[in-house]
Amino acid sequence: MTAPAVAAFDVDGTLAKGDCVVPFLRRIAGARGLAAAVARQPVRLGVALARRDRDLVKALVVGSVHRGRPVDAVRAIGADFAVDVERNRLRPDVVARLRWHQEQGHRTVLVSASLRAYLDPLARSLGVDDVLCTDVSVDDGRYAGELLGANCRGTEKVARLRAWLAAEGLESVPLWAYGDSKGDGPMLAAADHPVWVGDDTVLAVPTGFDR
Repeated sequence: MTAPAVAAFDVDGTLAKGDCVVPFLRRIAGARGLAAAVARQPVRLGVALARRDRDLVKALVVGSVHRGRPVDAVRAIGADFAVDVERNRLRPDVVARLRWHQEQGHRTVLVSASLRAYLDPLARSLGVDDVLCTDVSVDDGRYAGELLGANCRGTEKVARLRAWLAAEGLESVPLWAYGDSKGDGPMLAAADHPVWVGDDTVLAVPTGFDR
């Protein structure tokens, strides 16, 4: 039997090439709709940009695009977008490392500031066990236009991951973490096996381990 472990993967820039959030928002609203959503709250957005508050900028734009839209309709768009991500946007080398973890019997989880509408179907297709991510609040079958909790980046990733590990009874198992940005830093720092994903190819099997 293999020893238990958990592998946590960031998505944008790590498992996937580049950003997925803006392309998805454009898929929902179109280019003009996205521009209109950005222009809808000029004062608050201007303050957030001046403060370089990435979390508030994201909350305002994502909330504005989603506000009032039926959840089922957005999730259908998310399912189609997930197919596009899997076919065209994933990094083959990082997917190969994900497959290695799965072959070893490790639990795998996406921990991402990307959005649930497409991460849930993507995770199911990849055989990933769970998704910890940014989501939008819902009221009576429609999106209410505010984030559901905090944006899942930075220390929020660690908080979500630790809560998930505790709920799954996995606090004491080795933790692998994969990320590519400052927002992944706290999660990488908390891992037993942190892997910085940059321009170099990630080996399918980590050095010192067997397939």
